[in-house]
Amino acid sequence: MLRDRLRALAEYALRISTQMYVAIGVLVSLTVAAIVVSWLSFNSIEGTQDRVNTESLPRIVSAFRITELSSQLVAAAPRLTVAATPAELNAVSAEIVATQEDFRGELQRLEQQDIDAGLFVAIRSNSRQLESNIAQIEVEMPTSFALDVEIEALRVQLAEISRKLDQILLPALDEQLFYLMTGYRQIGEPPVPRERHFTEAEIIRYRHLLALQADTAIATQLLSSAFGVSNAALLEPLQESFESVTDRIEISAGAIGLIAQRAYLVSVLADLLELGAGDESGFSLVSRQLALAERQRGLLTQNREQAAELAAGVQELISTAQADADEATAASTDAIGTSRILLLVIAGISVVVGLSIILGFVSRVLLRRLNQLSNRMRRMADGDLEEEVVISGRDEVSEMAHALEVFRRHALEVQRLNLVEKLAEELGDKNSELEQVLDELHKAQDQIVMREKLAALGEVTAGVAHEIRNPLNFVKNFSEVSAELVEELEEVLEEAEGTLSDEQRGLISDIAADLTENLERIGSHGARANTIVHDMLMMSRETGEWRLADLNSLIEEHAKLAFHSARAVDPDFQLNLEFDLDPEVGELEVLPQDLGRVFINMVGNSCHATDEKRKRLVEAGEASSYMPTVRTTSARTADGVEIRIHDNGDGIPPEVVDKIFNPFFTTKPTDQGTGLGLAITNDIVREHGGTIGVDTAPGEFTEMTISLPATRAEVPAEATAADPDGDAPGTE
Repeated sequence: MLRDRLRALAEYALRISTQMYVAIGVLVSLTVAAIVVSWLSFNSIEGTQDRVNTESLPRIVSAFRITELSSQLVAAAPRLTVAATPAELNAVSAEIVATQEDFRGELQRLEQQDIDAGLFVAIRSNSRQLESNIAQIEVEMPTSFALDVEIEALRVQLAEISRKLDQILLPALDEQLFYLMTGYRQIGEPPVPRERHFTEAEIIRYRHLLALQADTAIATQLLSSAFGVSNAALLEPLQESFESVTDRIEISAGAIGLIAQRAYLVSVLADLLELGAGDESGFSLVSRQLALAERQRGLLTQNREQAAELAAGVQELISTAQADADEATAASTDAIGTSRILLLVIAGISVVVGLSIILGFVSRVLLRRLNQLSNRMRRMADGDLEEEVVISGRDEVSEMAHALEVFRRHALEVQRLNLVEKLAEELGDKNSELEQVLDELHKAQDQIVMREKLAALGEVTAGVAHEIRNPLNFVKNFSEVSAELVEELEEVLEEAEGTLSDEQRGLISDIAADLTENLERIGSHGARANTIVHDMLMMSRETGEWRLADLNSLIEEHAKLAFHSARAVDPDFQLNLEFDLDPEVGELEVLPQDLGRVFINMVGNSCHATDEKRKRLVEAGEASSYMPTVRTTSARTADGVEIRIHDNGDGIPPEVVDKIFNPFFTTKPTDQGTGLGLAITNDIVREHGGTIGVDTAPGEFTEMTISLPATRAEVPAEATAADPDGDAPGTE
């Protein structure tokens, strides 16, 4: 038992599968080692990347974001001071509020990170001071708007006071000067003496009026200049000058005495003096406005300083985060270098082991023996089944060789059986071919017999037609003689006019008229029968020679002959035979007998097609609206003549259109057609240098088109003996 187990174990160890398992196990172990090293390296790199992504990178992003938002706040503060309307101020304030919310959020995120506490306190302090300055500017802006409104109101009031003063003082100056020079005080009153109006007192009054007008203009200009001052240092001199002018105005106003509208003037002067004095004077409002602007400029300057300090703190934070990121990157680089070395060592060991397996086992044990089996299998595939397969070893390859040997033996047996089956199959194919050839031979014999019958019938028809022609001539001649006798009888009756009664004469005249009409009908039908016999004799003759022939007459004559032939076969057959022949066609040099056969064949086919459709419709009870019609047309073209034969039959099935000109092909029963009509027709048309085309719609119509050249075509003899398949499709 132990010996058997050892033998089985030894055999198992020699098997290719066992050796492959061992080799694959070694390679898998090396692969697992490489995977473990890679996993450890990636784990180290992942930790470093996590530290960068979760600590350094968010810190840098927050720092940059804080710098960006603080710059936006610093840039937004001046926009508050230059806002022209409360609406514009509210819009800027809303933007600042949104920016402040983002700024506080970034500060909170930065606070949650592991950064230096002192650095964060400095950043927080600068940010709060920045927000406080902006809030102070926002609080003072309504006061600035109110001051602007009040100053604007004072400016309007100043303009109105200036206008009123001009309305009062300028007329008063003119009146005083006029009185001083002329003595007239009021219009309509006489002038006063010169010693009364041209006095020193009146001259002094005039001078005080001039001084009052000049001082009020100066006071107005000083107030107007104060409203436009942008520097507080320039405001105080203007205010002092205004106070000085005010004193002079009061002196001049008291010295002018009684003038027109004095009370109104005093009131206006009081308003002017009030604009420049008191807590709500123009100078006071402008001083408060300039002080407010100065405070705002100081806050803006402080904002820029706070932003600079904030940027410095943020830059220090960025530098710290960048140093951490550089440290993490260096650690990742070291881990990658160590992993690369370990992977190269493992890869080298794997390559050595793999090459050892390939060269020592796969190439020696497997490939050489498998190539031997492969070559033997190729020779077997080429038919070499006689040589035995060499079997060596006790592994899977030897089992394959043994199986191949068994297959070779079975293949020899199968080869013998296949040879027998192949011979039997070839014998069956030959028998089938012989049966098919026999069927075709029977069909050809039937067609040859039918053709011989038709040829014999043609000879008999020619003989009968020749024999019938003499009696027809006798009938025609005697009908003409009888007509002459009737005329002579009428002349005799005219001569014997008195010997017969009116009743007898009328009876004889009626009989003579009937005889004349009957003789005309006999002559007409005799001529028609003679024409048919003539055509039959012409058809029974040989091909003949080329000569000029009236093509329209040839078409009409043979179309009617085909119609009469169809009527002879089926007395119930009716056809509307229409002609549209172009007189310009004229004569062509043709073989009249051969071309007549073409028209007879084609019109005959059309008659057969329309008659078959009529019978089908009669059986279906739908024949009331159908009338068989064949329309034949001719037309002169640029290079010849075109003849069209159109019928309203059932048309040609698409699958047989290309076969209708083949010899012995027919869709008619064997006793009705030989399959040679259209083949002969095609040969005749080609002999004339023409072509046949077809246009058909199954169930609707068929139109055959014959194109003939204007001049006789020289067609080689071998052309008529070629494949009778024409370029054109066929018909029924």
